[in-house]
This record gives sequence, structure tokens and C-alpha cells, in this order.
Amino acid sequence: MFDSSVVATDDERIADCCRGFGADVIMTSESCRNGTERCNEALEKLEKKYDVVVNIQGDEPLIEPEIIDGVVKALQVAPDAVFSTAVTSLKPEDGLDPNRVKCVVDNCGYAIYFSRGLIPYNKSGKVNPDFPYMLHLGIQSFDSKFLKVYSELQPTPLQIEEDLEQLKVLENGYKMKVIKVDHEAHGVDTPDDVEKIESLMRERNLL
Repeated sequence: MFDSSVVATDDERIADCCRGFGADVIMTSESCRNGTERCNEALEKLEKKYDVVVNIQGDEPLIEPEIIDGVVKALQVAPDAVFSTAVTSLKPEDGLDPNRVKCVVDNCGYAIYFSRGLIPYNKSGKVNPDFPYMLHLGIQSFDSKFLKVYSELQPTPLQIEEDLEQLKVLENGYKMKVIKVDHEAHGVDTPDDVEKIESLMRERNLL
């Protein structure tokens, strides 16, 4: 599926670690405000041009190849979308955790909103264990032309308030395709998550 893969970072410690196992690294500036802007800067530094760019965030080390393929295909078959991403089922115990980003979509599979709060939120103020809440995963696929547009757009109120870069896409009227996947989410959102991830990676002989 990929023509090439690179690690984009502004941290020499990360760069040195990645070069140590043979990864191609592109150093980006510290002025990048989020991963989407970092992807755009990395793309501009590459000699070859690409139609689609995938951002696999460093805090999702156990994302499956099938999910990567899925978000790319979702973007390719949705000509009105400039961005695609993935969600999975949210565990009820994570419903009120602001580090677990939630997502709601419309009947056609396009994103309506993302939030650190519980969405939808019912009158009881409690997590409904029977409702199919969705957890956003740290992977995005972009139309490469849109990356430059994104970086030129000013930060938006909802993006700033929630500190979620994908909201700038929605606030400016662009469409985002969302696929639902079966994935046991193990993102690294807090220092406590590191030990859990390393344990899982050892179980899978990845460390």
C-alpha cells in the first residue's frame, strides 16, 4: 500500500532512536502546532510527490496494517472527503476520560464531531453501558493537496477549546470519512500507558 514511510519529528532523541533501527527520518520545525502540520512540512521536504499521506501517530504503536489500508481506501472511495480516520468501540470505563477522544458520525459515515468529553451526552450525566460510543484512533489519511490548505487555515475555536486538530477540518466545512474497526485500543496517552504497551509488545515479541 505504501510507496514509502518516514518518521517526522522535531526531537533529535526520537530521530536518533529511529535511525538506529533503519528508519528514514525527516526533521521538522518546532513551530508545527500538531501532527497534521508536521505531515505537511515533511511532505514538502520529500522529492517525490504523493496523492495520499497517512499519519500514524507515535502513540499508536499497535495499530494493525488492515486499519492503515482501511483509512486509505475510505479516502479513495469518498471523493467529497479530504481526510479519513478510524474509530473503534469505546470501553464504558473510558467514557469520562479526556485522554480518550470520542467521535460521532452521520448515517453516511462522515464525522460530525470529536470531543474529549462524552458524546453523545445524556440527561443522566452518566455513561450508558448499552450505547455504542466510539473511540477515535490515532491514524489519519489526507488528500495531499489538502495538507497545504490545512496548514494555511487559522486555528478555530472548537479546535482550540478541545485541543483536537481534526476539528479545524470540520469547522471549515470539509468532510471527513470515518471507518469503524474492531481494534483493542492501546494508545499511549499518559505515562502509565507506557508500561502496559511495553508488556503487550513483549507478549507479541515486538520488543
